[in-house]
This record gives sequence, structure tokens and C-alpha cells, in this order.
Amino acid sequence: MTLTALCNSCWLDLQKLHSLGIFLYNLFLLLYKVSASIIAPFNPKVRLWLAGRRNWPSTWVAKLDKAGIHSKSTVVWMHASSLGEFEQGRPVIEAIRSEWPDMKIVVTFFSPSGYEVRKNYSGADVVGYLPFDHPLQSARFVEQLHPSLVLWVKYEYWYHSLKAINKRKVPLLLVSGIFRKDQPFFKAWGSLHRKMIGFFTQYFVQTQNSFDLLKKIAPVEKMQLAGDTRYDSVIATANKWQPIPLIENWLSASEKVIVAGSTWPSDEEEIVHYTRIHKEVKWIIAPHNTDEQVLEETLQLFEQFVLYSQLKQNPEAGNGKNVLIIDNVGMLRFLYKYATICYIGGGFTGDGVHNVLEAAVYGRPVIHGPEYTKYPEAEGLVNCGASFVIDSGLELEALLDGLFAKREGINEAGEAAADYVQNHRGATNAVMNYIQEKRLLTSATNF
Repeated sequence: MTLTALCNSCWLDLQKLHSLGIFLYNLFLLLYKVSASIIAPFNPKVRLWLAGRRNWPSTWVAKLDKAGIHSKSTVVWMHASSLGEFEQGRPVIEAIRSEWPDMKIVVTFFSPSGYEVRKNYSGADVVGYLPFDHPLQSARFVEQLHPSLVLWVKYEYWYHSLKAINKRKVPLLLVSGIFRKDQPFFKAWGSLHRKMIGFFTQYFVQTQNSFDLLKKIAPVEKMQLAGDTRYDSVIATANKWQPIPLIENWLSASEKVIVAGSTWPSDEEEIVHYTRIHKEVKWIIAPHNTDEQVLEETLQLFEQFVLYSQLKQNPEAGNGKNVLIIDNVGMLRFLYKYATICYIGGGFTGDGVHNVLEAAVYGRPVIHGPEYTKYPEAEGLVNCGASFVIDSGLELEALLDGLFAKREGINEAGEAAADYVQNHRGATNAVMNYIQEKRLLTSATNF
């Protein structure tokens, strides 16, 4: 066989493999949608997910018209999977808004847990759900938005959406990208995922490990080790902090306050005993899931508790209670300021610990469960002595008793936490410098 014939044969094999990958991907999407329809009657979050995408063309036309977005508008589109990814991307779009005040900004979410919390976000002209990934629907949606720049935050890759962006030759930036060797990009069968990676114009990655992995499948000249924009996000939040009188009145100058954020039932089972035997310690607990049924399970665990909604109706309802349970979403990032020590949930689940930076930025020691190794920021805080890992409720009790007995340990860990966050700021500037140097918006062209 000649070299030319061999190359042609390999090319045909790759084409067949790619076609098979797209077929399986589309089949997965179909099964995903069917499963969601079956589950929806029993799951409020899935119902919201489906409802948010129903009649999406007319919904988006109305949203864009209301925002004054038309064919001559310069549009920046940011997509975030959920709330955490939105917080990563927010510093960038706010920097863009500051630099180009007349720019139109559109934010899309995949998950209701992001959209429902940030649907009224004033920093964007339009906030909505990303339509279900489909060759025709995705192409139509990108045409509707006609973006001049697209920011894709961290992860969650949708083939048809990314292909439609690439086809229109729109600059597509991956912001705060994170990669692990167990992802499909780095598997023999991951050709479709590698194709998606190829649609990006520039990659801003969080860690050296991500950089080293990505350069195996992407041109190194399109890559930049920029860090995580969440550091900039939490610093901006801390700088805007405002006191919450209702919380301060309930705390009543308590010297021992633990704020437990984004807790799951597995976390609450570990902390509940301490709340019962140490009545002098006040706890502010913000469950990850505030759905009525899930919250009811949380309430059954604790004895002397008051809901934040009850406290709002009657401040006296919190008298004699040492546990305040936050039954809303959106307050948590401001509550950590009141803590002596912070507990971050998720470390006893398979998904891993939640956002430790929201607490660390205030110079507070952090405690969480053992599932944290997928999160570089959590590892970094542990390594610098700002964070503590516990494997059980017994370990938690011993750790808290020790920290409260010797306050210098709390102070040292808190200082290490604040320093760690401040030393990792700057990822937003890296993205903005690239946008400005490449004149991605000053010379934006509408297609």
C-alpha cells in the first residue's frame, strides 16, 4: 500500500470514528432528555430545567428585544454550568462592562441552581438557559445572539453549541479551565471531546497540571497558565461586604461562631452532635439544598434551631437557640465574615467539597471532609495550614475543642487563608489583557 493510500485509509477510519462519536453523543442527549421528562414530575429541579427550555426560540427573542439587542449590537456571551462557574466568570464580564459600558452581555446557564439564583443579575443584559444541545437548535441560538466574543467557564462542553460558535469564527475563550487525566479528552475513545477542545481560540487554565495535560491535545501557543478567576471573585465580594443587622442581633457578640456552608445531610450528621453538647457555640448552617423536602430532613436533626425566615418575621424567635438555619440561597458568601471558624460542606459526598475560597477570603480557618483532592484551591489551603480535613464527627469535635482552647491556632490559620487568597489573585487581568491585546472587542465584527 502506498503512503497516500495509507493516509487516505487512516483519514477514513478517523472520519468513521468521529461519526460514531457524534452518533453516540446525540443518542446520549436524547436519552438524557427522555430521562429528564420521566423524572420531572418527581423532581422540582428537573422540572425547572425542562420548563426553562420550553419554547426557547420565542423566549429568547423576547429577552433580546427587551434588552435592545439587535443585529448591530456587540454582544459578549458567557456560559456557566451553574452558580459556582458563574462566580468564576463574573469578574471577567464585570471587567468587560467596566471597560466597554455599551457592550451587551448575555449569560446562559445549564443548571437551574445557577439560573434561579442569578436570573436577575444586574451585570448582564440578558440571563437565560442554554437551549438543549442540538445541531439545528444550537446553530439557530448562536445566530440569534450573534456574539462577538464567547466566554466558556471552566468546563461542560456541548459539541453542537461549540461547533456553531466556531463555524461563525467567533473568538471562544475557555476561562479558568481545569483538566484531569481521567477526562475523556485524554482517552483513546475521546476523539469527539478533543474535537470540542479544538473549537476554542484560547485556553486560560487554572493549574500547571491542567496546562501539562492540555498541551498534549492543544497547541501550546493558544494556552496560558492564568490561575482561577474565583480568587478575584471572592475578593470583590469581600470588598463589597455589608453588615446584616438581623444576623448580628442573633449572634449577640458571641465569641464562638461556626458558619457551615453548602452542607449536605452527610455533613450535618457529622456536626449535629457538637451543636447539642456545646450550646455556647452558635452555628449558622446554610444547606446546599433548600428544597422543602430536603430541608425538612435537616430540621429533624437539630434541636435548638431557628430558620432565617422565622427570624425575619420575629427576631425574638431566635432567643435561646444556638443554630440558625438559612433557608434561602444567595446570603452564604456574606455570612462567612461572621465566623470564628468555617465548615464547608460537600467533603463527605462523591462530588467533593464546595467553595472554600468564599470563607478563606475573610481570613477564617476552614474545615471540611476528606473528598477534596479534585479541587486545587482546597488542596492549597490544606497545604499552607489554612484548612483542616476531618474524617468523622469525632475528629471534628476534637479539632474544634482544640482550636477554641488555643486561639492562636485560629489566628494563624486565618492569616494563612487570607494570604493564600490574596497571593492567587490576577486571573481576570490575564483574560482581559488578552482581549485587549487581540482587540477582540474594540474591533468586533458582527456576523
